[in-house]
Amino acid sequence: MSATSLLAVPPQRPVDGVALTVVIVIFVAVAVLGFFAARWRRGSAPAGLKSLDEWGLGGRGFGSWVTWFLLGGDLYTAYTFIAVPAAMWSTGAVSGFFAVPYTVVLYPIVFLLMARLWSVSHRHGFVTPADFVGGRYGSRALSLVVAVTGIVATMPYIALQLVGIKAVLTVLGIGGGSNAFVQDLPLIIAFVVLAAYTYTAGLRAPALIAVVKDLLIYLAVIVAIVYLPAHFGGFGAVFDAATTKLSTKSPVTGLPIGSVIPGAQSFNAYLTLALGSAMALFMYPHSITGVLATRSRSTIRRNAVVLPLYSLMLGFLALLGYVAIKAGTKPIDVNGAINPQLVVPQLFLDSFPSWFAGIALAAIAVGALVPAAIMSIAASNLFTRNIYRDFLRPQASPASQARVSKLVSLLVKFGALIFVIGMDQSSAINLQLLGGIWILQTFPAIVAGLYTRWFHRWALVAGWAVGIVYGTVAAYGVVNPVTHAHFGGSIAAAPLLGTPVYIGITAFVLNELVSALGTLLLRALHVSDGRDVTRPSDYGADEHDPKVEAIEGRATPAQPQATLPPA
Repeated sequence: MSATSLLAVPPQRPVDGVALTVVIVIFVAVAVLGFFAARWRRGSAPAGLKSLDEWGLGGRGFGSWVTWFLLGGDLYTAYTFIAVPAAMWSTGAVSGFFAVPYTVVLYPIVFLLMARLWSVSHRHGFVTPADFVGGRYGSRALSLVVAVTGIVATMPYIALQLVGIKAVLTVLGIGGGSNAFVQDLPLIIAFVVLAAYTYTAGLRAPALIAVVKDLLIYLAVIVAIVYLPAHFGGFGAVFDAATTKLSTKSPVTGLPIGSVIPGAQSFNAYLTLALGSAMALFMYPHSITGVLATRSRSTIRRNAVVLPLYSLMLGFLALLGYVAIKAGTKPIDVNGAINPQLVVPQLFLDSFPSWFAGIALAAIAVGALVPAAIMSIAASNLFTRNIYRDFLRPQASPASQARVSKLVSLLVKFGALIFVIGMDQSSAINLQLLGGIWILQTFPAIVAGLYTRWFHRWALVAGWAVGIVYGTVAAYGVVNPVTHAHFGGSIAAAPLLGTPVYIGITAFVLNELVSALGTLLLRALHVSDGRDVTRPSDYGADEHDPKVEAIEGRATPAQPQATLPPA
């Protein structure tokens, strides 16, 4: 399949009325469910949704089943379902299939770390990871850098959920024409509805919608992985077609465009990319928000055991990229250019009856709404707790914090929408790659703090700064061989070693070295460290243990509130 033949296909697409109708019906049903969620699991909390605990964390009462769907909907986003098979279709396993082992490595990390974070957050009423860092190290400065990193890293992630919805609309024939406003109107409507029910119901909305989203995704993937390979001659024929395409030499680089399985020269890049991605994923504020919304630490551990089922599904979904090669799928955007992000939606539309294709495409669209809602809530909670409350209005009441967070969540979604409409899609992808590198630099402060108080707060700030600067500069130096654009990838040669590795891991190692050496130096100079408001017993607390800080609107024993000393 040549690029010339693909580009010869006219960009104008007919509208598939049946598939579009199914998508609209499911979207409307999901929107109604989102608004209904405002009354779901409210219990007898007198504060209603007028506190961050109720609006931003769903009352901290989600059990195992709800958490399973919520975390699955949160971590396996629409862009995951679009990008992983698209990468497999474009260049093969090195850039696509690493997502499967990284999600397998992820869950032991969750099992070990997140239960401790839940316990200490439960005891002290921490709403964000920056709350914990600030309380553990007694430093608003360190809390601020964790919060800002989380917000900045999350913004392009939200924008990429829009890319998923945009891909669905494009293959359905919506989004063509010369009028820019008409092109983007369906996307605008979708996110206005998202903003409305998130503002109304908070975290309860994506938690409830996640159940529908995951059931639809499972249905679409199971049917596709059973039917499509058999329809196109079996997996042997699928892998043969993928090998033929990916072994073709690129006219630009003179090298094969990809590989069906990683070669020996790619082992270090593949390994470090999988490991670094696993370490980074639960540093994202939206992942931690899903954890803190659970009822107990045992809920988290049970979910860490069963969530790898999503990794199995992700592996099947990734193989659809190879199936699309065998099927001859033509992912042509409205401008006539090849857009790999359209591969899976186009494959479903070409290979199934319109009604079932509509269900699969609706699953992708709904799959964007769940993580986008959680991400916007998490980012707004970071702003409210760790910028607005800590620096602008220290005496802000729980109700005031909830109001600010609701408003900021609207601004975050609006900013993501403007970003996608006004900028090239590659900009969002590049920034999301940077976001992964950046968020990994909060790992030392958060994870080390769960086990030890040895690191000095200012050494952690210095290590964070070094990691951020190195990661950004190194990522800028990666040039796309086709477009010659900077930020062309996340793999670069490690200093001194010369081996290609994930830039985030190299930045993380530098971060740790600076944090450790800085701690030794600052302690030798007897520089004052902050006050730790936590106690060893906090890290094993469970749901019925009394809290240090009373949670607004919930009947629990309370002790005097712990205050955070200045930076």
